[in-house]
Amino acid sequence: MTALTLSTAAAPGLRADAIVIGVAKGAKGPVVAPGAEAVDKAYDGKLAGVLETLGASGAEGEVTKLPAPAGFKTPLVVAVGLGPEPQKDSSFDSESLRRAAGAAARALTGAKKAAFALPLTDAADAGAVAEGALLGAYSFDAYKGTAGTDGATKNGKAPLAEVALLGGKPRDKAYKAAVERALTVTEELNRARDLVNTPPNDLYPEAFAAVAQAAAKEHGIKVQVLDEKALLKGGYGGILGVGGGSATPPRLVKLSYTSSKAKKHLALVGKGITYDSGGISLKPAGHNETMKCDMSGAAAVFAAIVAVARLGLEVNVTGWLALAENMPSGSAVRPGDVLRMYSGKTVEVLNTDAEGRLVLADALWAASAEKPDAIVDVATLTGAMMLALGSRTFGVMANDDAFRTAVYEAAEEVGEPAWPMPMPEHLRKGMDSPTADIANMGERMGGGLVAGLFLREFVGEGITWAHLDIAGPAFNDGGPFGYTPKGGTGTAVRTLVRLAELTAAGDLG
Repeated sequence: MTALTLSTAAAPGLRADAIVIGVAKGAKGPVVAPGAEAVDKAYDGKLAGVLETLGASGAEGEVTKLPAPAGFKTPLVVAVGLGPEPQKDSSFDSESLRRAAGAAARALTGAKKAAFALPLTDAADAGAVAEGALLGAYSFDAYKGTAGTDGATKNGKAPLAEVALLGGKPRDKAYKAAVERALTVTEELNRARDLVNTPPNDLYPEAFAAVAQAAAKEHGIKVQVLDEKALLKGGYGGILGVGGGSATPPRLVKLSYTSSKAKKHLALVGKGITYDSGGISLKPAGHNETMKCDMSGAAAVFAAIVAVARLGLEVNVTGWLALAENMPSGSAVRPGDVLRMYSGKTVEVLNTDAEGRLVLADALWAASAEKPDAIVDVATLTGAMMLALGSRTFGVMANDDAFRTAVYEAAEEVGEPAWPMPMPEHLRKGMDSPTADIANMGERMGGGLVAGLFLREFVGEGITWAHLDIAGPAFNDGGPFGYTPKGGTGTAVRTLVRLAELTAAGDLG
């Protein structure tokens, strides 16, 4: 993990491999952002012109490198675009700072130390820059060659090793708290990324459960793991049905963080399909290669619980990881089979590739039994949600409009694009089954909404609930951007942590 410090050092005298400054997109060309005054002065106030000559415009994520001016102990200046220049009397928003810091950190792969002189107007800005830099410096190299002592492999360079935030206030409690929070959240978010990126031959349900057990022991979290025998005894028909075709049996992991000062209880439920072949309803060629990411919801819940524990939030949070591998075999669930769920309801399985809702249904009912104040589930649930919202935005559904709005606003606040989605009642009829209480498929159009309506059936009466369908942003199979790497992204971790903070403060429901 990249180290991070707050620094009051003057830019010219700081020893580092590079100094990072911000550039905004002004009406007449690039504009040097606050924080870079010392660098601009060393260029005789002509830095903006130099950058424009080099092709810089200040566009978001744009990176321009140039030699440091005379008198600086850093050999390199890295100018990163912040996007449009703010209006008078306003400042750059947190997400612009995060993305710029992330882009700069990625551009400095292989460097030992970089000084970030981006605009900091308050502690929140310092936290945003810290988050962006630490997330942008992420690298997953566990399977690339032999790792060296510096973290590099024979196939690549190590991530940026150290970040110094210039303009920070090391003795200011608010700044220290913002940076410490950023360190905790990004460390756990990167842990979620690691899990998503781990190949399914190494991350199967039992292995995932073991990771959760180890982290729980380290951070004082109570953990309970139900194996296939306990699941059978308890009547968890959804999880057992989905995992029945695999040589690696399913698990249900319960993680419980409690605070003696808590007044509210938040439950988080994550879909943890460690590999999804589609089962008997086999996915077509070209749709299997990234299905190790189908446990991203469980990874997000796990990481969020650990972050909450490390932050010591005054709220009780319970996490449920519904872990299974969906494979075709002689023991796999078949289209037409009927499963009796943990709730007692029966489900006719019309498509074995609509498996996530089956494992979530059991976990949601288990979570409901404890009567939490609210439940939030997270899942890479439907391709339909990707068609609706694209690859960078997740959908939010809920059985309470105010709660849906609160979850959406929390996601936007932390920089995770989300969008509130409806739950049209007329779509429920499409899941009527002549054989069972409900079918796991309904109308094809609006499939993401249908999935949400299915999950609602397994939420306890009177419990506030929201569903995050993160199918689009959970895994980035394109090029990296901002602080988002290629591969697992850790989407929803920051939203869940923020929801826990709001719950602890009494500001969520």
